[in-house]
Amino acid sequence: MAYDTTIHGRALTASPTVRRIGTADLRQALALGLDDFKENPTHVIFLCMLYPIVGLVLARAIYGYSLLPLLYPLAGGFALLGPFLALGLYEISRRHEMGLETSWRDAFKVFHSPNLGGITLLGLVLLGIFLLWLKSAQVIALQTFEGKVPTTPEAFFHAVLSTPEGWTMIIVGNFVGFLFAVIVLTLTVVSFPLLLDREIPGGAAAQASVAVQASVGAVLTNPRQMATWGLIVAVGLVLGSLPLFIGLAIVLPVLGHATWHLYRIVILR
Repeated sequence: MAYDTTIHGRALTASPTVRRIGTADLRQALALGLDDFKENPTHVIFLCMLYPIVGLVLARAIYGYSLLPLLYPLAGGFALLGPFLALGLYEISRRHEMGLETSWRDAFKVFHSPNLGGITLLGLVLLGIFLLWLKSAQVIALQTFEGKVPTTPEAFFHAVLSTPEGWTMIIVGNFVGFLFAVIVLTLTVVSFPLLLDREIPGGAAAQASVAVQASVGAVLTNPRQMATWGLIVAVGLVLGSLPLFIGLAIVLPVLGHATWHLYRIVILR
């Protein structure tokens, strides 16, 4: 299904209008995201290799403090921070859609966005949600193991996979993580691309508010399709995290570009 590709950067003079989409639109967004990745693979991989490196560093730091229960939540946390981390990818897709020459340097042009205040504020909100998720995961582990979490990898994975406490932690942890993911998806599925695409009048709070309202509207208008999109993102990030987050160097750019195109499909111009 074709959609309008008019000039970017116009001022937003009215609330964004959300359209209903179907499964074919999700496939189109993924296909366009893959095309963008193929168009600039060197640039994108250069950018996204930063994310696996950060993941490995954080994982090693956590392991060093014997906080093994946070390794899995950390990997899952990419789904919570992903909409913000993919800002540079949205910008590359935006410029590519306009027929402009692109390079990895263009990703940093997000810092020149007139909505930088709103972008920063919403990014801080995501960071807060991510930290709250890690804290929740830690509390769940401590509660299920009654404060006696195994401190060696062998003992920890044995306890998780072969004891009632371990299964309880898996079930409760995944349920809580699912709730966090739903919140982030609802707040950000189109909000960051909108902040890059259209100039929103007002301060940071006003910009973020308009973008979040559009994102919530997109989810409420298309609950089934957005749930499917969330599942696609979650599965992709889990697969990309194995082994050692290396797959994220491909999964993240494809999903990032595809999210830009999903926004362009969902929001009428």
